[in-house]
Amino acid sequence: MTPEQYAQAPEELRLREVKVGYLVLVTTLVDHRRVGKDDLSALYARRWNVELDLRNLKTTTGMDVLSCQTPEMNDKQLWVHLLAYNVIRLLMAQAASNADVDPRSLSFKHTVQLWTEWVAQGISATKGNQLLFTLIAQCKVGHRPGRIEPRKRKRRPKP
Repeated sequence: MTPEQYAQAPEELRLREVKVGYLVLVTTLVDHRRVGKDDLSALYARRWNVELDLRNLKTTTGMDVLSCQTPEMNDKQLWVHLLAYNVIRLLMAQAASNADVDPRSLSFKHTVQLWTEWVAQGISATKGNQLLFTLIAQCKVGHRPGRIEPRKRKRRPKP
């Protein structure tokens, strides 16, 4: 936050607790007429996609450790990883559109592996993009509603 944004923040926040099933959700969205219990529950369920996106960004694209020595180069490395992530998501969106499926049902890692092999073979994206999109759309992830996996600390020293 900038000092100006911090100065505009309220001194106190009102919280609302909502019991949904066996969970108690705490939110700053206090108007129950505008944001109902079901809306909060759906929003909480969608947070799993955020967890998966962060995992894909860090682990699958290899950004778990920034290896540059200066802050400026780390910024550049971060932006390159974000660009690569968005390119993969674009490929997934195009493949999902062609196959008439939800992009979230496609495998990120599978798409990365296909794209890496595609580029290594020297196949241009414009020549065989229909084949590439078909291959991407073939590998779907399972639908697991209500999945909860707490984050774990696994940081171990590298050899």
